[in-house]
Amino acid sequence: MQEDILKVLYSEDEVKAIVRRLAKQVEQDYRGKNPLMICILKGAVVFMTDFVRDIDDYVELDFMDVSSYYGGTKSTGEVRIIKDVDTSVRDRDVVLVEDIIDTGATLKSLMGLFSHRGAKSVKVVALFNKPSRRQEFVAADYVGETVPDEFIVGYGLDYAGKYRNLPYIGILKPEVYAN
Repeated sequence: MQEDILKVLYSEDEVKAIVRRLAKQVEQDYRGKNPLMICILKGAVVFMTDFVRDIDDYVELDFMDVSSYYGGTKSTGEVRIIKDVDTSVRDRDVVLVEDIIDTGATLKSLMGLFSHRGAKSVKVVALFNKPSRRQEFVAADYVGETVPDEFIVGYGLDYAGKYRNLPYIGILKPEVYAN
């Protein structure tokens, strides 16, 4: 795996510091509100796990699996729900936990969905933001770092299901995903 990485963008320690900073911001803003944290699977699961452990207050967790990539490197633009949440969002403060905002299609779709379902509020925490690829105008309320237009993997981010278990964020060598 390591030889597929062009360069490390954020070390393991840097990623941990970013996650902790985001958790403390959210903790402060939601003190006493018991927000429903919805992890967008599969990419955000590693981030979500560390993120909620850094919050010293009540939170509830749920999970949603959506896809607009279907195994490729570019979004198809069509957002498909694979696994929906189990918890009602009506009158709840919802925090969508996302690994990266790329085209914005998935996020725009989910924000509209939860608003339609009667959420009290819908906010987004994203570990990374890649505005250079944006197709839909959406913004996260909490962003860890803005990343360049490179194919990044690690810490939950993948290519074809691989590299999620890397403890850092690395730029994948183009020859690995070029077909």
